[in-house]
Parts: sequence; C-alpha cells; structure tokens
Amino acid sequence: MKTLVIVAHPNLEQSKVNRTWMNRLQQEENVTVHNLYAHYPTFEIDVEKEQELLLEHDRIVLQFPFYWYSSPALLKQWQDLVLTYGWAYGSEGTKLRGKEFVLAISTGGPEAAYQAGGYNHFSISELTKPFQATANLTGMRFLPTFTVQGVRFLTDEQVRESAEELVRHLKNNY
Repeated sequence: MKTLVIVAHPNLEQSKVNRTWMNRLQQEENVTVHNLYAHYPTFEIDVEKEQELLLEHDRIVLQFPFYWYSSPALLKQWQDLVLTYGWAYGSEGTKLRGKEFVLAISTGGPEAAYQAGGYNHFSISELTKPFQATANLTGMRFLPTFTVQGVRFLTDEQVRESAEELVRHLKNNY
C-alpha cells in the first residue's frame, strides 16, 4: 500500500504537532509526504503533477490544522483545482475510485469543545462532512479520521506519541 500524505499548514515551522507528524511520516517506507505550502507558496498549483501523485498512491491522507471549521486555504484551492470533473468525479471521472481517504487533523481547542453543548457545538465528525462527501463523490473509501485535539496544551512527549499514533493509524488495514 502506497500512501500519499498531503500536508497543508501555512506556518509549519511554528507548528510543533504538524511538523512532528510530517517529520515522523517521512521516515516510513511507502509513504510520500507532500508539503503543499512548500511547493506552492504562491498558490499556483501544478494540477497535472498533483493528479499524477494521486494516481501513484493507494491511500490519500490530508494532514492539516483545523482552521475555521475546515482546512487551510491552500488545501481548499488544491481540492478545487485538482479534483476536477471528468477526472475525479462525473461519469468519466473515475481516477480516484477505490482509493482510501484519511484525514489527519489537529485542533487547538480541546475535545470537549467539539461536541454538542461544547464551545463549537459540533463534533469533528459533523464538521468534516464535506470531506466525507468528497470521498463519496470521487469513489474513495473514507476511513476513520485521526484527530489530536487541544494541541496547545500538549507536552513534547505527548506530541511525539501522537506522531507514533498517527503512524499506527495509517498502517491499520481497515
């Protein structure tokens, strides 16, 4: 199983969690780590190159901090440009069909904030429904989301352990 991890963090140098995850995943065999902000600082995405990357892998992982109940802007731009009609969806758009799709998300707020009655009123599962719909539309199998919440309060050891948990999560054969 070849895994593509698309990292989308606009300030990766300042992110203890997402940077640690990325660095740890780069050590894994059959895992390609693709840092969108490093490749496209001006948001000018090479659609063909991105589509080729997707075709070369069996499992697609979107790794990002949860910003305003969604992904950072460049990942949304990537989705808009790369997942095109006739390629990713539509009667002729079958290129992603059968691939696995996973989210790896970090939140600044604690888990209690992301539930009915919590500060944000909705769970992560509810707030990521658009990603699940994307998987459905493109024929990918949506796998359980990996989420680490309250990252602002984690110790260095907890951050390192979360990276190991992410590796185990992605190696899981669902």
